[in-house]
Amino acid sequence: MVGRHTDAPALRSVLDVGAGDGWFAGELLADVPQECELVCWDINYTDEDLETTLGPRVRRVTEAPDRPFDLVLLLDVIEHIADDAAFLERSVVPRLHQQSVLVVSVPAFRALYSDHDRALGHERRYRPAELHELLADRLDVVERGGLFTTLLPARALSLVAERAGRQGSTDGVGGWRGGPALTSALTGALGADASAGAWLARHGVRTPGLSTWAVCRAKQA
Repeated sequence: MVGRHTDAPALRSVLDVGAGDGWFAGELLADVPQECELVCWDINYTDEDLETTLGPRVRRVTEAPDRPFDLVLLLDVIEHIADDAAFLERSVVPRLHQQSVLVVSVPAFRALYSDHDRALGHERRYRPAELHELLADRLDVVERGGLFTTLLPARALSLVAERAGRQGSTDGVGGWRGGPALTSALTGALGADASAGAWLARHGVRTPGLSTWAVCRAKQA
């Protein structure tokens, strides 16, 4: 979805908000020009994190940069923030110029909130319409859709088991213990799921998914 809404060779600056280990920024390096700077902003970075290089064009910071960026990524971040609206107003919108693209993703459907979400520090999950309303008050939403439709039944079943008294999983992706072959198969399947969801969204069909996403631009004056 990023590639459809940005001219990657023309990007000069990318901000990954709540970037964690910087994996996504690293993945972008091959697609953006040499002069493009990638900034990973995460308030949880330690001194050791800040000293660890992710490459000559990737910089880690704990303070909000004081300038706008061509592309801003807000991937699985605002569900961790108590006042998501204030965070968008104060910390995200000021990082956009008139041609910027913002990509947002969040866990979908409040009814699926579980022990897994609590363990990950999620304040909430979002109905797709709820995310759209939150963003549309401040930004122009140009496309939106769902990701990981095929995972919805498994999450629903795990929630039923949790409510029946079985302890829910609290592992994040870091707790994955599958071997290389299974990991590769699941990665391929989830990639196909994501591609299908993006294709349907591009053609006006918004499918439900375990995550919901939106591509936005700054409101035009």
